[in-house]
Amino acid sequence: VFIALLTIASFWSLDLQWRKFLSLDAMQKMGRFVAELLTPNFETPFLNKLWWATLETLAMSALGTLLAVALGLLLALPASHSGAVRTITRAALNALRSIPELIWATLLLIAAGLGPMAGTLALALHTSGVLGRLFAEAIENSEGSPAMALRTSGVSELKIFFYATLPQIMPQLISYTLYRWENNIRAAAVLGVVGAGGLGAMLSFHMSLFQMAETSSVLLAMLALVVLVDALSYWIRKALG
Repeated sequence: VFIALLTIASFWSLDLQWRKFLSLDAMQKMGRFVAELLTPNFETPFLNKLWWATLETLAMSALGTLLAVALGLLLALPASHSGAVRTITRAALNALRSIPELIWATLLLIAAGLGPMAGTLALALHTSGVLGRLFAEAIENSEGSPAMALRTSGVSELKIFFYATLPQIMPQLISYTLYRWENNIRAAAVLGVVGAGGLGAMLSFHMSLFQMAETSSVLLAMLALVVLVDALSYWIRKALG
C-alpha cells in the first residue's frame, strides 16, 4: 500500500505532461529528428576522427577502471575490518560513489583542464567507491577458517590476505570489475559532453551545430563500442568460469 501511494504521489508531484509529449506536433518533430538521424556520415575524413575518439573513450574506460580496482581494493581492506578505521573508510567509499562521474569530471576539469585526463580520473574516483564497497563485502563474506589457520601459525595479515582470502574472492572481484568496465564505457562516452574528450566531445559538438548525420555516426560508434565490450566481458567471464 505504501509503495502504491508513493507511486501515485510521484506522478502527481512531478507534473508529467504526457498530453504535450504525445501530441501530434511533438510526434512530427521527433519524426523529422529521427529521419535526419537515419543518414549517418561515412566520409573517410570524419571516420578517421571518429575512430580516434572511439579509441580514446575505450582507453579512458579501461584506465579508469584499472585505477579504480587498485584504489577500491586498497580501501576495501580496512573497510572490511571493525573499529574506527572501518567507519572512516566506509564513509570515504560512500562519498566517492555518491558523487556522479559528471560532477567529478566537472570538478577535475578545473585542475586537469579539458581532455581525457579529467574523464579518466572522474571514472576512477566514482568507480573506486563502488568497487571498494563490493570488494569489502566480498572479503567479509569469505570463509574465515583458512585465514584463521594461517593466523594461528603466526603468518602476517598481508600474507593471510594473499594466500587465504584473495583466492576465494578472486572470481567475484573479476566479475565486479568487468561489470563496472561495461558501465564505464557508457559513462566515458557521456563524460565528453563536459569536455572530457572521446566520443562524448564529438557528440556534444555536432549536436550543438545540429549536424545530425555526424551525430548519427557518433551514436553508432557508441553502440558498437558497448556491444564489443559486452561481448568481450561475457567471453572473459565464460573462460574464467
